[in-house]
Amino acid sequence: MSFRDLRNFTEMMRALGYPRLISMENFRVPNFPLVAEILIWLVKRYEPQMDIPSDVDTESDRVFFIKAVAQFMATKAHIKLNLKRLYQADGYAVKEMLKITSVLYNAMKTKESSAGDHNLDENSSKFKFDLGSKIADLKAARQLGSEITAKGASLYDLLGHEEDLRESRTAAIARPLEIVETERALRAAIKDAMENVQKTKEQLNNVSSDEASLEAKIEKKKQELERNQKRLQTLQSVRPAFMEEYEKIEEELQKQYETYVQKFRNLCFLEQQLEDYHRVEQERFEETENSIRMMQNKLQEEDRRLMRSGVQEEDSDMDIPEDEGSDSDIEEGRPPKPFPARHTQIIGRAGGRLIGNMQGGDSDESEDSEIDVDEDDDDEEEEDEANEDLDEDNDSLEGSASNPSRPGRSLHPQILEESDNDF
Repeated sequence: MSFRDLRNFTEMMRALGYPRLISMENFRVPNFPLVAEILIWLVKRYEPQMDIPSDVDTESDRVFFIKAVAQFMATKAHIKLNLKRLYQADGYAVKEMLKITSVLYNAMKTKESSAGDHNLDENSSKFKFDLGSKIADLKAARQLGSEITAKGASLYDLLGHEEDLRESRTAAIARPLEIVETERALRAAIKDAMENVQKTKEQLNNVSSDEASLEAKIEKKKQELERNQKRLQTLQSVRPAFMEEYEKIEEELQKQYETYVQKFRNLCFLEQQLEDYHRVEQERFEETENSIRMMQNKLQEEDRRLMRSGVQEEDSDMDIPEDEGSDSDIEEGRPPKPFPARHTQIIGRAGGRLIGNMQGGDSDESEDSEIDVDEDDDDEEEEDEANEDLDEDNDSLEGSASNPSRPGRSLHPQILEESDNDF
């Protein structure tokens, strides 16, 4: 394969009107589908009525396709193709396809040159005729042309054997003709002909006998067919022994099946109802649980609010008003100072220190110490009250929310019986 051959092939195919663009790189490797497509298009371009098998999937199909194309080109266009190169489907196949494309391309060029020599008006006036009436003549001429080509090919093959047969023919012509041998050959030919005639007569006689035997066989088969039909009718008319029991069992089976279907339907319905009931119960339970949770959250928030309000009220009650008056006024406004018993300790003040003197008079230091002790006692009372309020709220949410109790303020005066003036 040369670059010039490939370029000429692509240019000729483009000029002939091949719909696909052929690249020079398509034939670097074997590409049998493209070669098959090009060959089919060239055959259709040369002979539109030709039917070429396009199946090239298997190896045998490809071989048959290549042989059909080569035979068509040899008989129609007298173009001899190399089958091996076509089967390779590479650059060597391009050389073989170039033979076909060159013929078609030259024909196109000849037509264009002849059309250029004459005027278009003259051509339209001279060669204007209806091809519809000449289709039958064209088909007949095409058929005669194919027959002439086939006869010419067979004649060429026979003439190829002329060299071998020439000597025997010359020897037969040169040999003198003998009457005895001629008579012997004629008698042998007559004898063979008579034997053939006798065999033909015997075959005709055998045909008649065969016909009679076939008719007898046909009659016998007809009788057997009639007997079998009668037997079939008798078997159909006779009722089997266990047919009644079979029918009863079949009826019972039908009833049992109906019962089964009804129970199965009812069971499916009940299962569906049960699932619906469980779903409704689950939804109701979830709603109840959510409502209880919300109520608990509300109660807890209310308890916290009440506790905060109660603590604020206690703080406001326990505040000591500060006044710039005399010590007697402070003592009058101040609650009596508690003094624990000998074996009693102040709650929440274990190990606390009390500051005072043995004289009856009060001093600034004693007053300050008394005020500090009172403030500590008030803090302890507030803590006790808060703890008791929490206990009572846990026991009874509603009671604790409405009426919080304050036991610390009533018990504290019982414990504190003496004042600091005893010192």
